[in-house]
Amino acid sequence: MEFNIPEFLKSMLEKQYGIEMTKKIVQGYCERRHTTLRTNTLKSKVDEIEMVLIKEKIEYEKVEWTQEAFILKNALEKEIKALDIYKDGKIYLQSLSSMLPPIILQPQQGMDILDMTAAPGGKTTQIAAITKNKASITACEMNKIRAERLKYNIEKQGANVYVIIQDARKIDNFFSFDQILLDAPCSGSGTINLQKSSTKETFTMRLIEKSVAIQEALLEKAINVLKPGKEMIYSTCSILSCENEEILNKVIKKKKIEILPIEFNGKEKLPLLPTKIKGTLCVCPNQLYEGFFLAKIRKLN
Repeated sequence: MEFNIPEFLKSMLEKQYGIEMTKKIVQGYCERRHTTLRTNTLKSKVDEIEMVLIKEKIEYEKVEWTQEAFILKNALEKEIKALDIYKDGKIYLQSLSSMLPPIILQPQQGMDILDMTAAPGGKTTQIAAITKNKASITACEMNKIRAERLKYNIEKQGANVYVIIQDARKIDNFFSFDQILLDAPCSGSGTINLQKSSTKETFTMRLIEKSVAIQEALLEKAINVLKPGKEMIYSTCSILSCENEEILNKVIKKKKIEILPIEFNGKEKLPLLPTKIKGTLCVCPNQLYEGFFLAKIRKLN
């Protein structure tokens, strides 16, 4: 499958990670990922979901860093979507990597929380579940069709969230938030599927350049509307430093933020890639995880 990888991307990865690590990443691009889901604790309990999976003869594994997640060994998404627990919003089909940002954010009850680019709503509803619907959550999405999908998922999951249909780069600086999740639009270099023959056509240098420009503007806005001394998460499903560390370094140089070390139980079980900023995380794509970058940020006073 390696022949499907764009040559320029392979060169970028080799320059950043070296030849051996790039081989590991490309192998991850070739893997067929297991279906994973998250228990929606606003409507169900882990035990209930576990009992349903056992009843349906669905084999599963748990992960060390969250009780709510299940890795399904012998079931596809379409089979899960046929179950009542899916139809009733008791679970949410979500990749393991995308469950990390809300967990690392550690959203708190009673806080004003912003999810800047929220659709389709997996992380938004996860924040609502973690805070037991006792936080003031604003979810921003500029695309009207995606915003409708976001609203649908929020309602289905029983989450209390205020949705605004707006380009997050244009949020009024009058607003201020205690916690922010910026899961920025990106090239998707961590989620490439080399089993698709269209990868060379769809993954382009232009896509990366466009993503970088949007990411810079979104991060600047996030820092403007984050209260001084408060924390946010910057994440992407890219493993390229130009979309991650280089974006952060521009803001660090302006002395606006500091990077906080990411620590949580089970972190050592993640397949991690090296990063260029101490304290940040970059997950290597494999059979269980999408490639994903995360940084925990505090706004300086």
